[in-house]
Amino acid sequence: MRKSLLTALLITVAYAFAFTNGASAQGKGHGGGGGGGRGASPSGVGVDRGLGRSSDASMGRSDEGRGNASGRSDGRSDAGLERARLASQNLHDADNDLQRHPHIASDMHVNANDLRAGYQAALATNPNLTFGNYVAATRLAQNLGGRNPAITRDAILAGLANGDSIGKTLRNLGLNDEEAKAEKKRVERQIKDSRNNH
Repeated sequence: MRKSLLTALLITVAYAFAFTNGASAQGKGHGGGGGGGRGASPSGVGVDRGLGRSSDASMGRSDEGRGNASGRSDGRSDAGLERARLASQNLHDADNDLQRHPHIASDMHVNANDLRAGYQAALATNPNLTFGNYVAATRLAQNLGGRNPAITRDAILAGLANGDSIGKTLRNLGLNDEEAKAEKKRVERQIKDSRNNH
């Protein structure tokens, strides 16, 4: 009787232990499979796939927008850089000219530093302006300004910045063809003499 009760008790405990382990394993398997399998994997794939589509669509628009903006900006930027480069080169040439030919300034009774500063300021408006044309405009204003008040250095520089020649600018400021030609030759001769006067 005692032996049979003990056997029955052992069988019951063994069964209970086996059932508990089986349920526990089944719970872990379901939880791992559900959470790590169906729950995580499809969700991860879905998110990645969604981000990919969203990113592709967004990048398409943003790349185009950046391309357009960059193109427009580069156009302005390149033009600005070219203007700055040209102005810098012209100013460098003017420095060399003044060093080699100091009489360019002294023959006009102006300080070389003031002449250079005035030229640098003019380059900000017209980077294509050569130092020779700036000196010519200064000379012409000195030669003609007394009897022709409209002929100033600024007025001549404005004409040059507009794309006009010195002759046409002088005509626009009131000289006739013969006077414009004569004054242009006179100034060219004066500048040449200053360059040759070492």
